[in-house]
Amino acid sequence: MKFYIKKFEELTALEVYEIGKIRQEVFVVEQNCPYLDFDNKDLKCYHVFARDEEKDKIICYSRVIPKNLSYDTPSIGRVLVDKDYRHNGYARELLLQSIEVIKNSFSNENITIGAQYYLRDFYHSLGFEEISERYDEDGIPHVDMFLKLV
Repeated sequence: MKFYIKKFEELTALEVYEIGKIRQEVFVVEQNCPYLDFDNKDLKCYHVFARDEEKDKIICYSRVIPKNLSYDTPSIGRVLVDKDYRHNGYARELLLQSIEVIKNSFSNENITIGAQYYLRDFYHSLGFEEISERYDEDGIPHVDMFLKLV
């Protein structure tokens, strides 16, 4: 498994297609949540993903969002692991890679995320703290969380 970190303009057409496909599989179909996934933020984000080279497919993905697009700090969103690869530590490695992107590309700024509520313990284990009450986003409970880097 190898991680890739690319700006939008560095992605190949096939990678854009694969990213869109796996995001739809997880967030729209699996979570039964119809929403507009491509929201124009992708164009300004870093895209972090790993591939299973033997099967030639993306197995985990996140996007690193610059500050002032979602929050007044950089953010990490669209975090996913393909259902066939879950519970193998890929989510943790993906988040650590994404945090490094923020440290290296955004002057080590703090991070705010909108986490699915059921994953808050996972994010706590990475140092994130809850900063909001539970709220509904597209029919799924969420909570805002913050990671202090500076």
